[in-house]
Amino acid sequence: MTDHPAPPPTSFDHRIAVFATDEEFLAAALPFVGEALTAPGEPPPVVIAAPGNLDLLRDALGREAKRVGLVPHGEWYTGSAANAVAQGAGYLAANAGPGGRIHLLMEPLWGGRAGRSPREAAEWIRYEALANLLFAPLATTALCAYDSRVAGPAVVAAARRAHPDTDVYEDPVRLAAELDAVPLPPSPADAERLPGPAPAADAVRTWAAVQGLSAADAELFATAVTEAAAAVGPVDGAQLWGEAPACVCELRAPRRVDDPLAGFVPPPSTEPEPGQGLWFARQVCAYVDVRDDREGTSVRLQYG
Repeated sequence: MTDHPAPPPTSFDHRIAVFATDEEFLAAALPFVGEALTAPGEPPPVVIAAPGNLDLLRDALGREAKRVGLVPHGEWYTGSAANAVAQGAGYLAANAGPGGRIHLLMEPLWGGRAGRSPREAAEWIRYEALANLLFAPLATTALCAYDSRVAGPAVVAAARRAHPDTDVYEDPVRLAAELDAVPLPPSPADAERLPGPAPAADAVRTWAAVQGLSAADAELFATAVTEAAAAVGPVDGAQLWGEAPACVCELRAPRRVDDPLAGFVPPPSTEPEPGQGLWFARQVCAYVDVRDDREGTSVRLQYG
């Protein structure tokens, strides 16, 4: 397995605050913003939160509010957990101070995509866990704010295990492995099969269009499949099933991936483009599941 050592204490500072009232939100947010405003050599802090919480914070800060970036979380969290990795990495590259120095208060959108299903929630907990490794080299300070009225107790309990400032913090690789231990639904008996060593983009594109994807979406899905196949290949073959938008392709490769960060580490350009392998696949697909076993690896891509 690819080694991902624990980050040193001077690197990424990843915290959690759980609140159930407006007063509890301000009790967590105000000291954090105050710490940020007095941090030497840092750009202005950014608070990404529910509009109502931004209003609370703006009123409490008064004149100081103009020194803080206030972003509605619906404008930041616009896609999948993998998209959030790209959003965060791109923002830090463009706006953080030396070494990645900046304070970010981030309230996940649990009333939206992140909280719409147990499957989606698990993907966001994976993102929270792997963030400890992905952003380890950066001196970024992040406070993840969880509104227990929206997220619920199960999500909050899982999120606490992904944050080093709690007494239940779990190693990110181990936590990701727990999430992967939940079996995926089996492929249907009538799944269409494509031969290896790599599925032809034309065949995937044509199949996806028949299942109802638009020409543009079919092209993106076909590219994601071929990018994933190139990253883990050669593959023994592929299976296709489902209807738009939930078109699925599962690849089977004899080589294990053995890297929980596969497809999550940002490339030099975080915008999805061909040649990025599993990163591209994760950016354009709703779900990409990479599962190692004794015989190799399966990669399951679901477009929507």
